[in-house]
Amino acid sequence: MSNQQSALFQDALDVVGSLPEYQQEDLIKIVRNRLIEHRRNSIAENIKKAKGDYTRGEVKKGTVNDLMKEIAQ
Repeated sequence: MSNQQSALFQDALDVVGSLPEYQQEDLIKIVRNRLIEHRRNSIAENIKKAKGDYTRGEVKKGTVNDLMKEIAQ
């Protein structure tokens, strides 16, 4: 994290710290829900990509040992 980002982060913490407790709790819930939604969207994108890869035949099948051998090459 750059110095500017650290300063912005600290500023955000200061602002949050100045809010009443009930607003801090609401903010935590909102941020947590946004993170969950972001992760959900990322998972959906990964699934969509994986399905496309599978459809195009770009997926390899094998065991963990097969994968480890391929990585070692």
